[in-house]
Amino acid sequence: MTGVGAEDDIPLCERKTVTDFCYLLDKSKQLFNGLRDLPQYGHKQWQSYFGRTFDVYTKLWKFQQQHRQVLDNRYGLKRWQIGEVASKIGQLYYHYYLRTSETSYLNEAFSFYSAIRQRSYYHQVNKEDRPELVVKKLRYYARFIVVCLLLNKMDLVKVLVKELSEEIEDYTQRFNTEDQLEWNLVLQEVAAFVEADPLMILNDDNAVVVISNRLQEGGVPPLEQGMVVGQLTLADALIVGNCNNQVKFSELTIDMFRMLQALEREPVNLATQSSKPGTLEPNEKPAKRENPHKYLLYKPTFSQLYTFLSASFKELPANSVLLVYLSATGVFPAGRSECEGPYDFGGVLTNTNRDVVNGEMVQKRNQAQKEMHCLHPGDLFPFTRKPLFIIVDSSNSTAYKNFSNLFGQPLVCLLSPTVYPKSMQDQCQRGSLFTLFLYNPLMGFLSVCGLSSMRYGLWEKAQELLRKVFHDISQMITSSRVVDQAYLQFYGDEFLRLLMIRFVFCCTTLRLHKHFREAGSFPESYPPLPKQEMVESSLLQKHVLELAAMLDVQNLFSDGMLDNY
Repeated sequence: MTGVGAEDDIPLCERKTVTDFCYLLDKSKQLFNGLRDLPQYGHKQWQSYFGRTFDVYTKLWKFQQQHRQVLDNRYGLKRWQIGEVASKIGQLYYHYYLRTSETSYLNEAFSFYSAIRQRSYYHQVNKEDRPELVVKKLRYYARFIVVCLLLNKMDLVKVLVKELSEEIEDYTQRFNTEDQLEWNLVLQEVAAFVEADPLMILNDDNAVVVISNRLQEGGVPPLEQGMVVGQLTLADALIVGNCNNQVKFSELTIDMFRMLQALEREPVNLATQSSKPGTLEPNEKPAKRENPHKYLLYKPTFSQLYTFLSASFKELPANSVLLVYLSATGVFPAGRSECEGPYDFGGVLTNTNRDVVNGEMVQKRNQAQKEMHCLHPGDLFPFTRKPLFIIVDSSNSTAYKNFSNLFGQPLVCLLSPTVYPKSMQDQCQRGSLFTLFLYNPLMGFLSVCGLSSMRYGLWEKAQELLRKVFHDISQMITSSRVVDQAYLQFYGDEFLRLLMIRFVFCCTTLRLHKHFREAGSFPESYPPLPKQEMVESSLLQKHVLELAAMLDVQNLFSDGMLDNY
């Protein structure tokens, strides 16, 4: 105790208050540190531990609020210590969001992080001669920025980046530290991340309009009466990012970030429903799961990826789908073997734990052996025992055309183009065009047309046209007599329905675009979609040309009927 006067002079009740606070503080730190040891995969092992940790932090937070004066006088409680508790509660909510994919917890994390800034809890840290305290403040800023990015609060992100930049400058000037380059890299990463969006939407005052790309009410063509589709639900998604040189921030590549949002509904702001931040009980399960549960794997090794796949497969509920999204550098076979199987076409790269891969082509030490760090199509065969939906965005995505449905369960693979026009290859660092189409089809369309800004009124008009296009694609898929049944099995789930519709739109757009002419320029799928009545249908081509005319870019598209590619 650091209060004034001898310990004997402190009233017993005040001494007990300080003792209880110290106990709660120590207990909270122990539980928080223990979170690192929990397995990141599986649903059940961590739930009760998180509940206990939240419980202790809730008690600690309320306790310091109720006894602030005693703790100030007798314990010497500093504002940065209150800030640290609030920051850890924010982290807990953020990690709970990562574990559950329920976006409402992002709002809870935001409310705590925002309170730290508004109440200037870390303001006095810079006056103390302790670099480790300043680092806590810098880490808080980095975490707050991630949450703001995920909530699309881009104006606040820019303000926070400016503040973080000033804090880093002050930190490096005052302390001769070894982590100066590290923090400057954090700044560069977030700046590149913010600038990665290929399009600015401007209102009449030339202010940037931020568009949410999460699933909104009425954002998916509804199932119409008489449509016979499967009752499967997307329950789990593995989002893997292992692309070289792609923009990333906090173990999220831009492609991972986009796919993450494509698999979430617009969050409900629970903070406005409760009297104060943190009253939400995270161990209470929502009545209905709003979003599929997601695992975010940044540069996983093969064994890590397989462990997560196995855990997800094991815990997949009945009538549910596992989605695997692979955004990764392509691994190509050394040569053709006489009898080609699921391990002879290459695949995508997993992390080698060595920084030796600088290009698309992976060089092998022994050309006779297969790349051991490659995820081959055959590696996914065991998981086709349950409904599986695969998206591969890679320079060797077509390796996954060579799939076999051994168990008769619904299986679909959506595969990116493997070749892009030279004009678009420069932009790959800012995210893949294929993933951009799956995330925001209109943004993908504008990107292939070289448009970098547009008025909000025109954007809304174009979105209205796209809604009609998507309705027509929906009817094509469900009324087709030749489309593979796997597509219809997955069609009952809104997220998968939207991904399939956006995929068809992407296929038609690229087939009509004059710059996409090489054999590998177009997306493919397994099982193949019927070309003539779907991706090359005259109705969809007409729609694409209508959109091009609306945006005054019709010169970029062929206006005649296409040859079959």
